[in-house]
Amino acid sequence: MLWNTLLLAVRAIRRNLMRSFLTILGIVIGVAAVITMVTLGNGATQSISDQISRMGSNILMVIPGQRFGPGAASAPKFKSSDVDAIKGQIFSAKWVAPVANSQATAVFQANNWSTTVTGSNNDFFPAGNWELASGRDFSETEMRSGKAVCVMGETVREKLFGKQNPVGSKIRLKQFSCEVIGLLKSKGQSGMGHDQDDSIIMPLKTVQRRLTGDKDINRITVSARNSDAINTVKNQLELLLRERRNVSANEDDNFRVMDTRQITETLTGTTKILTMLLGSVAAVSLLVGGIGIMNIMLVSVTERTREIGIRLAIGALEREVLLQFLIEAVVLSSIGGLIGLAIATGASVAIAKLIAVPYIFSPGINLLAFIFSAAIGVIFGFFPARRAAKLNPIDALRHE
Repeated sequence: MLWNTLLLAVRAIRRNLMRSFLTILGIVIGVAAVITMVTLGNGATQSISDQISRMGSNILMVIPGQRFGPGAASAPKFKSSDVDAIKGQIFSAKWVAPVANSQATAVFQANNWSTTVTGSNNDFFPAGNWELASGRDFSETEMRSGKAVCVMGETVREKLFGKQNPVGSKIRLKQFSCEVIGLLKSKGQSGMGHDQDDSIIMPLKTVQRRLTGDKDINRITVSARNSDAINTVKNQLELLLRERRNVSANEDDNFRVMDTRQITETLTGTTKILTMLLGSVAAVSLLVGGIGIMNIMLVSVTERTREIGIRLAIGALEREVLLQFLIEAVVLSSIGGLIGLAIATGASVAIAKLIAVPYIFSPGINLLAFIFSAAIGVIFGFFPARRAAKLNPIDALRHE
């Protein structure tokens, strides 16, 4: 009986193909929108996590001032002695890299490019998961004397040298020449959308003497020996820096120690919330599609009143008529769900490639969206089906 009822439902749908297609359009759009939004949201979350992990493993970033606190801009900067103290007293710290930044225009022949110049030491490279594509890092003599040498990022290389290897060439920064001794492998954008390859790395003393004109350090990057030691290193950093910066017991820190794991959790958490919000908004169109199915099924019941009357008159049971129209509604919504799945897959792959995020297929969300579309058919098809089953056979036969 169930198979015959299913065949009757399919035949009824085929009699009005255009109307059936327009009926399921809301379901198609709803399913496609929900799956696409959630898939792209998952891809964006994974992309942010990957980008932050490329910044370095087990990383703590120490910055002067509190990001949201008053007086953050006027907080004292770090000094080289702070870096030496961290290296000498925090034994769980594997790499300690001071960072002093300055903006400058790099010039090579007829090409120029405005970029960020970072002053640091050789710990900067392993701490930030930087690898050399060619050349070398700084020698001890170059770092102590503040020699004008630099390691270049891929973006700067493209702007100044095109496809040429810059190692061994000299570029001009402000009023001095700088020899390029190394080229970094590309890392792409960070989790905050910053181009990590758009930078030039120089010895700390070189940047301080020739670009910033002071001995300030804007940031200290500290890498713990392993993930288990991160909290220990963080606590030790806070105690050491409070002591060195003369912060009394009743005063707030005038610096901040940020864990990249917390940054990852914050950004991915925000992305997940936005994904859920967009998915929920898209799911509203499924309800609209369900209303469309209910509407067209009510029209179908009215058009087929005599047919229903004949079936009831020759012995069909109410539950059989109810099942016929209910299956017809479920078939409509299920077809819409399948079409929506196909469209969502194609759209997700194309858009993920366009916005440069990984495509992550989620069986769970695809199955859930399809089941929900079928449930829409049951929920919104029940009332028209019940109305058809409750028709009086005599009144139905008299219907014109």
